[in-house]
Amino acid sequence: MPAQPVEDRPGSLSLGALVFGAGIGALATEIAASRLLAPYFGSSTIVWANLIGIVLAALAVGYWLGGRVADRRPRPSLLGAIVLVAAVCVAAIPFVAKPFLDLTVEGLDEASAGAVVGSFVAVLLLFAPAVVLLGMVSPFAIRLAVASVETAGAVAGRLYALSTAGSLLGTFLSALVLIPALGTQRTFLVIAALLAVSSSLLLGARYLVVAAVLAALVAVPPGAVKADAGLLHEETSFHQYIQVVERPDGRRLLSLNEGVAVHSVWRPDSVLTGGVWDAFLALPPLLDRPLERVAILGNAAGTTARALGVYYPAADVDGVELDPAVSRVGRRYFAMDENPRLTVHDADARPYLRSTDQLYDLIVVDAYHQPYVPFYLATREFFRLVRERLAPGGIVALNVATVPDDDRLVTAVGSTLAAEFPQVLAWPALRFNTIVLGFAEPAAAGEIEHRLRQGPADLASLRELLARDAHPLAGGGRPWTDDRAPVEWLTDRMIVSYAAQGGRLDEDYLPTRPDP
Repeated sequence: MPAQPVEDRPGSLSLGALVFGAGIGALATEIAASRLLAPYFGSSTIVWANLIGIVLAALAVGYWLGGRVADRRPRPSLLGAIVLVAAVCVAAIPFVAKPFLDLTVEGLDEASAGAVVGSFVAVLLLFAPAVVLLGMVSPFAIRLAVASVETAGAVAGRLYALSTAGSLLGTFLSALVLIPALGTQRTFLVIAALLAVSSSLLLGARYLVVAAVLAALVAVPPGAVKADAGLLHEETSFHQYIQVVERPDGRRLLSLNEGVAVHSVWRPDSVLTGGVWDAFLALPPLLDRPLERVAILGNAAGTTARALGVYYPAADVDGVELDPAVSRVGRRYFAMDENPRLTVHDADARPYLRSTDQLYDLIVVDAYHQPYVPFYLATREFFRLVRERLAPGGIVALNVATVPDDDRLVTAVGSTLAAEFPQVLAWPALRFNTIVLGFAEPAAAGEIEHRLRQGPADLASLRELLARDAHPLAGGGRPWTDDRAPVEWLTDRMIVSYAAQGGRLDEDYLPTRPDP
């Protein structure tokens, strides 16, 4: 290979710094992309697989293209220009994404598989141009740095090591520092400014003006990720995107991540909502004793806990919520502290159960971020742990997403639960929610009906629905385990099948809303 002319070869320090900066930019862009996508697609394994696959494909194209361009035009200024254009592309992402994200929301609201897939691909393509350009950097830099064949291996190893080190820094810098401190939009802009500074090492100091302009865009206030009439609050926490809106009738709704499901509701005139949270209030009479202690795994903003404080005021409630920011929102907008016997634990559901010695009469598992069930909360090992934390005669209640005429997910979760519990019932409380119940001690149908005649009078209609519609689920098949729990695969098949039939995912209410 002919040697690069010495006068055209950049200094090793500048070139190494450029490669290091490009490594930071590539992985930081991927991490920030996951946060930009999460409010619309969630953060499931499927979403991550699509995102990682697109990024890897873009990098592969960049490696190939960078090598070809470098052989034809091995000029340091061209490499600097490539990085500068990548910086501009990264800076543009949070601003040009809105039309695609709006289309995504419309597709999800209509449950149209074509719109969902099409807009999802479109959003991912927002990141491909920048990642392709950043992928061109390493092979291009190697071509500029190699002075002879004898040193080619050492040069390539050094530059790829710098690129990888930059990628590691970009991963942790964005995930642990920039996104929590500045938010997603400003993270993109900070990374873009860093890339522009890196490009100036080859283009000259005058191009620092571009870096300054990109850095100045950090002062632009981030717009609402998903603008909604009545928006009261939005933030991107360490874990997820959080939005609170107020409807014209005074209801306040909490949405997380993908926004398909409402995770908490507050009404100014009642603790009853007409939603799935009311269904949990019908369950305590199933016990053969007064309710004394409840664990809510997935407390969110405290809708169920607040209602328990009204209808079962003697019960102590442990509300377990992974995200402290959601708990803060619950206190501020959803009157979560109205139940004086509620204790909020900022922890993940399964580690919390593993660490506590408390026994519960009722364990509510509502941490299933619709439509996806976290796999580790739907396995035989988890249900064994749940049973160990139930008092004698206790009950576990799982809120499982469904679509009409498709009980595959309920059957799979229920059969796994039946591997650890002697009696399992399914109550299709709403079109898109089935309450799956596991009894630590079985009860005959007549006994269940007898127990459901007791309880607060204004919840009688709910208990009647439970007594009428609950049906047994038997074990069978292969229970899900921590090693194998194909939750997302099954859920995606369920949603796509429903969407292909023209179904809509819209707001749902209990068939009979009890009068407050």
